[in-house]
Amino acid sequence: MIAFIDHHQIPLLAETDILVIGAGSAGCLAALAARQSKKYEVMLVERYGFPGGTSTQMLDTFYGFFTPGDTPKKIVSGLADTIVNTLNETGDIFLRPNTYGAGTGVNYNPERLKYVWDQKIMEAGIRFLLHTTLVDVVREEAEKQSCIFWNKSGFYKVKAKRVIDASGDADFCHLAGFSYEVAGESAPAQSMTTTFRMSNVNLEKYKQAGGKKMMNEKMKTAFETGSYALPRKEGSAHEMCQKGCISTVAVKVGDLNPLNAEELTRAEIEGRRQAFVFEEFFRNEVPGYEESKIIGLSHQIGVRETRRVYGEYRLEKNDCLSGNISPDSIFLCGAPIEDHRKSKNGESETFWQYIPDNGVYGVPYGTIVPKGSELVWVAGRCFSATHDAHASCRSMAQTMCMGQAAGLAAALSIDEDMAAHSLDISKLQSKLLQTGAILEVPQTLADTSRNGWRYNFR
Repeated sequence: MIAFIDHHQIPLLAETDILVIGAGSAGCLAALAARQSKKYEVMLVERYGFPGGTSTQMLDTFYGFFTPGDTPKKIVSGLADTIVNTLNETGDIFLRPNTYGAGTGVNYNPERLKYVWDQKIMEAGIRFLLHTTLVDVVREEAEKQSCIFWNKSGFYKVKAKRVIDASGDADFCHLAGFSYEVAGESAPAQSMTTTFRMSNVNLEKYKQAGGKKMMNEKMKTAFETGSYALPRKEGSAHEMCQKGCISTVAVKVGDLNPLNAEELTRAEIEGRRQAFVFEEFFRNEVPGYEESKIIGLSHQIGVRETRRVYGEYRLEKNDCLSGNISPDSIFLCGAPIEDHRKSKNGESETFWQYIPDNGVYGVPYGTIVPKGSELVWVAGRCFSATHDAHASCRSMAQTMCMGQAAGLAAALSIDEDMAAHSLDISKLQSKLLQTGAILEVPQTLADTSRNGWRYNFR
């Protein structure tokens, strides 16, 4: 409890059925799913000035909709498809094939996506509040949670029958006393990344010179010779929806704690420094980049993992590599374990481990329910998983699936007057299937047109 304020004196801003904290892709889908039947009032609170979280702050590609490999399967559908389809209506999307890595990427215009999230949220009749930060949680009533927020108007209280923590850092769960693991305690935490975008890139010249293979060879040489102070041997620079622009995942900042304000400040500064080292490298060494410049940095440094809640079920590495789809699965994942960390010799690279056989596994309901929870769910990167499993199941298509499942579960729990931990999972699965979710046999890429995926590859 914040010591300098008596929570009894804080004015009540709202009472709602379902409160979603964090309007990232997981939180937005959670709110939309919870509001789908229009039976319950839903409130969505976000600390920044726009929705989308990672999807609009730092990235421009959804991964996880498809499995990697030569014969990709589409394994995510439902409400997430409506977001992609809306982007397609204005030509703000294309598919980027990828046999190595996380699989086919759904590339989009992040600025348009902010507007799409706005539209969907407002059309659903969700009460939406931006620039508002959670600062405390007080349990005043057995059947409700009281959350204290701060914004430019002051401190306010919101009471909710059900809460979905989609804050990324498990802020609600931390304040409410749920148990969790902090990344780095039992395994090295994944590094952070400041993404940047460059304009005026001659992509044709770049491709003719060898494209990605050529770029990575030059990056490796620069790293090994020390001619440029690059943090890694290889990285990603890919075409954007905007003509002549590229987006990167190249910066790598490790060994700093994003839950510590001073260390996070240092990480932000280091991420920007590295970005402009890369700009110099690209302009001087990579054909097609001679006249290019950085036109934007991510809104904040990208954080891959901080707090991971201990749930009713904890997803582990063996769950991923077994390829098992358990009876209580609520969505599918086919993304490899993609671990951005330092190797034993101190080099900072990415380690991959792919899902064998069919390349798909199911994620149990218990991963989004904090241990013993009656009124609370989690969605997004704070879900219940070990470090390795988290490195597979953190793609945005999967976090949107978590949000969809959490939103439907919260509404169902009010319908049935059931606690989160004892919800009838078969009823939740039935509701998921009604939204178009995929829970069993993955589709081949050739079958995706029936879900509205008639998009061009580049």
